[in-house]
Amino acid sequence: MWCRDFADTSVVARVDGDAVGFVIAYRRPSAPDTALVWQVAVDASQRGQGLAGALLDNLFTRLVADGVRHLETTITPDNKASIRLFTSFAERWGAELERAELFGSADFPDDGTRHEPEDLYRIGPLLPR
Repeated sequence: MWCRDFADTSVVARVDGDAVGFVIAYRRPSAPDTALVWQVAVDASQRGQGLAGALLDNLFTRLVADGVRHLETTITPDNKASIRLFTSFAERWGAELERAELFGSADFPDDGTRHEPEDLYRIGPLLPR
């Protein structure tokens, strides 16, 4: 359903017909100039080759041409790979990166496990390339 309903804000990489990576995003209804990246995934066989960054660049080249000026995503502080991915995206695009806690650990249900806080990363303004 996501690929059907959000095809304009998502991208999939394929090798020999098999999906090896994807970025799922959506435009925020209350802020249509902002696209929130919901998920990024790359198959283990393709990691370390820059695929996630290339997928983000491909997607945001299209979105920026259609009026998107900011990327938002949430990342837990221990997810160093995602932090590097979005920091390098901001650098490649020459855009500012702002980070603020969006959800603290206390905002998640107490089910006996501790959920890491989630920081909001906001990158922009993004300009056509």
